[in-house]
Amino acid sequence: MPLYDFVDTESGEAFELLLKIAEREEFLEANPNLRQLVGAPMIVSGVDGLRKVDDGFSEVLQKIGEQNPQSNFGRSMNSAKSGKQGQVNKAVDRWKAQADKDKKVYDTKGLEDLL
Repeated sequence: MPLYDFVDTESGEAFELLLKIAEREEFLEANPNLRQLVGAPMIVSGVDGLRKVDDGFSEVLQKIGEQNPQSNFGRSMNSAKSGKQGQVNKAVDRWKAQADKDKKVYDTKGLEDLL
């Protein structure tokens, strides 16, 4: 049932009533001194896309990030934790970059040996 805004034309008093559509028509016919105020519709929905994430869920995400500190998700969750974690992340990045370079060198050497 929707909420309707009414104003009394004699006294100027405004008020809200919760009525069915059919009841609204009957109410206005029974009270000729009342006039319905028309405003923006108030849409009520069960889905709210702007809702804040629950604190419990945020805690679960943080624990996942702590258990997987070198994953992209773990880095994004723990980036503001400490300077030490940032240093560890940089060291791991350097190690991974060097390992990728070494892997490429070994891969091309291995191909030359096969030919």
